[in-house]
Amino acid sequence: MCEEELTVSLVDVLEEDEELEEEASAVLAGSDSDHCSYPQGYVKRQALYACNTCTPKGGEAAGVCLACSYKCHEGHELFELYTKRNFRCDCGNRKFSELQCKLHPDKDDTNSLNKYSQNFFGLYCTCSRPYPDPDDQVEDEMIQCVVCEDWLHGRHLGCEPPDSVELQEMICESCMNKSPFLWTYAAPLAVPGEAIQTKEEAGHSDTPNKEEKVDDVTEPSCKRSREEAESSCRLKEAESSCRLKEAESSCRLKEAESSCRLKHLQAVGPKRVRSGAMFWPSGWRSKLCSCSTCQELLSSAALSFLLDASDTVLAYENKGKTSDQSQPGHDPLMSALDNLNRVQQLEIIHGYNDMKTELKDFLQRFATEGKVVTSDDIRQFFEQQSRKRRRVDAQPFP
Repeated sequence: MCEEELTVSLVDVLEEDEELEEEASAVLAGSDSDHCSYPQGYVKRQALYACNTCTPKGGEAAGVCLACSYKCHEGHELFELYTKRNFRCDCGNRKFSELQCKLHPDKDDTNSLNKYSQNFFGLYCTCSRPYPDPDDQVEDEMIQCVVCEDWLHGRHLGCEPPDSVELQEMICESCMNKSPFLWTYAAPLAVPGEAIQTKEEAGHSDTPNKEEKVDDVTEPSCKRSREEAESSCRLKEAESSCRLKEAESSCRLKEAESSCRLKHLQAVGPKRVRSGAMFWPSGWRSKLCSCSTCQELLSSAALSFLLDASDTVLAYENKGKTSDQSQPGHDPLMSALDNLNRVQQLEIIHGYNDMKTELKDFLQRFATEGKVVTSDDIRQFFEQQSRKRRRVDAQPFP
């Protein structure tokens, strides 16, 4: 049983390696690894880093673009911030007292429109802990809120994350409460988690009262017929009045729906318990109301980006994948080796790629045959690589 689990995990490792490469490509290929993004102003979305060496905790928060992380902060302790929206590169400005940007040294002292958080000092979630956290023994995924862009532990979301959240966006409970109208959208749009509470009509029941007493005295047929007729007339009047009210209500609802979707949901929409983070399926933004009143509401809450489908991380990653595929020879590793000459770059990259390919082939054989990889097998593989490298180095130059 133990061997079977190890063999399955080996296959998973091979698949996970490919997934990690694709994820890194999606994130990094969407940003320029060779040129500082500062001239572009406040970039809609880009990969960012914070340098703990240059701007440690206790100082001013600052963020640098992908290219500057390679060219200006090599060997520094960097916090990977993944991606953030509407940010301008800080590298080398007043916040960096002992560093000048190598790529774009002429910068303003500060970028006043940048927004900073605890992430820029390597702290995340409502627990304000680092990631990875050496003192946390609980294995837990972290999910980014699309509003505040902080990363939260799954166990600190106030709810159980739904399955298959890859194509979904999350808004944390704190951000939901800061913009209460989001709860109105949550009931019909958010991924079902907790039961939706709806208003119940009071005083209405189709079940007859079993305790209701029946008079044993038989009324004369003529009197009963007259009362039945009167009752029938009153019932018809009530039904007619009810239909009229329903028609008037329907007209009001249609009018509200045509003018403002949010008002319509506030009037008749189901209610949801206002607790925990909310998960939203792909395409949910297109269902938000975009009338002039709602646009002003979103703008005042600094949430106008929710009406922009291209703002999503998924859209950014798809753009990065497309960009990476259009450059078949591009490898982020090259950007990190720019201080070497071309021959050295090629030697290191080819050597790295060859070793990675051989290691994958080596592990794949074990996975195919259902064998468990032992420490001796791994040691033998690297000894073979070492002997192979010594033979190559010993060859005389032509």
